[in-house]
Amino acid sequence: MKTWITAGPIVLLGALALAGCAHGGEVDETGGITAVRSACPQVAIPAQTGDLTLFDPATSHDASAIDVQASITNLRSTCDEGGDQVQTAVTFDVIASRVRADAPRDVTLPFFLTVVRGGTEVVAKRIGHVAIHFDAGRTRTQASGQAASSINRAAATLPDAVRRKLTEKRKAGDTDAATDPLTRPEVRQAVLTASFEALVGFQLTDAQLKYNATR
Repeated sequence: MKTWITAGPIVLLGALALAGCAHGGEVDETGGITAVRSACPQVAIPAQTGDLTLFDPATSHDASAIDVQASITNLRSTCDEGGDQVQTAVTFDVIASRVRADAPRDVTLPFFLTVVRGGTEVVAKRIGHVAIHFDAGRTRTQASGQAASSINRAAATLPDAVRRKLTEKRKAGDTDAATDPLTRPEVRQAVLTASFEALVGFQLTDAQLKYNATR
């Protein structure tokens, strides 16, 4: 997968498609069960990465040394899966506060967008930055960040045999009516292989991650 960062939003381009997980089935007019699967990625903030705390001095983690705190919120995504390329845009807000408000201040906060395949395999990661500005006398501020992906839809497409197994209609009384197709190892593996997540969070140091986990 080719990836790079522009001066603005993160842009991920590559041969791997970002694919969402299957949605829950629903009963159709014939009594069969259908399933719908999107090629769009699941978008989320990984645990312990949605908050960032800066200290002054930087080596202290005492509450009295807290300088700036920031949180990622309002994570949103839009996805166009109508063409050969699946286009996904991710936007989010950063809410920040500071202790000292005597002068204006600019702070640049690093964030990442990681593409994870099958729940465990990291296939791409790039770092971006959000610039936040505090006016003199203000202790709170807000900024926005964004990232985007454009990938080959074909890589998100399940094999025909697997797709038919997931979308076939099942009626009460049929031999396999009560059997979830995802319990079959080959079906589950095919779905995992074509399923991707786009994860957004602050790029934290080991010390910052430890602070978030123990505070």
